[in-house]
Amino acid sequence: MQHSPPQRIPANALRPPGRHWYATAATIAAVLTVLGVALGAYRFSEAIDAVDTGRQFADGDTVTVRLAPEDEKALWIKERGPSADQTCDISGPGDPALTAPGIDVYLTRDAAWNPLHTIHVPQAGDYRITCTSRGPSRYAIGNPGGLVALGGWLLLSILLPTLGIITGTAMALTTAIRRRSHHKRLLTEGLGSGVGNATSPGPGPGSGSASGAARRQEAVPHGSGGASRR
Repeated sequence: MQHSPPQRIPANALRPPGRHWYATAATIAAVLTVLGVALGAYRFSEAIDAVDTGRQFADGDTVTVRLAPEDEKALWIKERGPSADQTCDISGPGDPALTAPGIDVYLTRDAAWNPLHTIHVPQAGDYRITCTSRGPSRYAIGNPGGLVALGGWLLLSILLPTLGIITGTAMALTTAIRRRSHHKRLLTEGLGSGVGNATSPGPGPGSGSASGAARRQEAVPHGSGGASRR
């Protein structure tokens, strides 16, 4: 009884994922990690210099600043939160405006600053800002983001490397598992081909002697009669 050979799987159908996927996984992890670190460092640098405390001005003073539409600037107040007690005006080219700020805080060694207004200008030029309040206040120009904004950016800068490491690890593990599965399929295919190509079993023991006796009997001429009788 002969066994039919198993169906062979084309070798190109069993190609494993290339080793380049390991390099891709490492690249993704490295790029997102570097991006997260760079973003965190940049935003931290911005936050620690958010307010130009070296150019403070008081109630009734007019400060002139050069601004452009792409500049993101805010007006900060020292030791007091935004309220109806303060009144600020801006004048200059076009139609500049002071809008409500977000919630944030900027801390120095001896004071806490809060955003009072966000500054919007339509074109580049010199703008004059004047503030007054019911009590003595100090003001300064700075960036719109302080420690609260920094916390959000730092969270993102942590999530980016984490995402990169998780993604890279998952890709590397998937590649390793698929390559191992591929090797197992190749071994299984090779063993199955060996069984299918096995030769049919030959004649059993004793069959050779029986066939030889039959051939010798056929070789004796008919009618020879064996030994002569006397």
